[in-house]
Amino acid sequence: MHLEKYIPADGLKPFIKTFMVIESDGGMDNRILPGTSIVMVLRVRGNVLLKEENTTTGLPASLITGIRQSARVMTYSKDTVTILVIFKETGAAAFFRQPLHELQGLSVSLDHLIPPQRIWDIEEQLYSAPTHPQRIAIVQGFLLSILHESSPDLLIRSAVQKIAQAHGNIRIMDLAKGLYTSRDPFEKRFRQATGTSPKQFAGIVRLRHLISNYPNNKNLTDAAHLAGYFDQSHFNKHFRAFTGQTPQDFFRAGPWW
Repeated sequence: MHLEKYIPADGLKPFIKTFMVIESDGGMDNRILPGTSIVMVLRVRGNVLLKEENTTTGLPASLITGIRQSARVMTYSKDTVTILVIFKETGAAAFFRQPLHELQGLSVSLDHLIPPQRIWDIEEQLYSAPTHPQRIAIVQGFLLSILHESSPDLLIRSAVQKIAQAHGNIRIMDLAKGLYTSRDPFEKRFRQATGTSPKQFAGIVRLRHLISNYPNNKNLTDAAHLAGYFDQSHFNKHFRAFTGQTPQDFFRAGPWW
């Protein structure tokens, strides 16, 4: 696998973390953990399959993936080139008027949100472009053309920052109080801006932080306690739902996203 990252243009920086181009010359499987960002995917060539439990599904060339609570395995065919647009946690709402929480757990064709003719046009342009920088420029021009908000939701962006600072180990009631808002309207606003509830968002942050910071010589029980899990069976259940594996199998398995 060959991977390249590109920095967004200034007009897109408030909304997009990064652009990624993934090339799989010989084909590959890739385990992807749940993340806190909605992702737009534009496939230039090749095929990608989604493996979940006992099913394998072919994915459309252009799609958008909502926030998920469980890992998935992507199979890339030989000579596949894919562009990922990884939105900031509150960024996707600036481009799509549809309720983002309706995408939760789903990967749907982009023409559910954008007129099909526009999708066909950009797919043709990406296929014809000879270099990755030119393809990224095409994607950025497309995104600027559908941008309808001038700035992200600042209250929800602050909530996202507080969740990250607490490594996901935070009570949502306390979070809402700290932002001087009541819980019900806060949760509704959070879902609209991020595509998931604050509780589910915090759960993703908590487990990704635990996984990213788990050293080989640390007792897993201690790591779970530091993350706020005081019931081992509860932790094991959450971990397996999140990664698709037991903690021991996961940390032996190798690379993940």
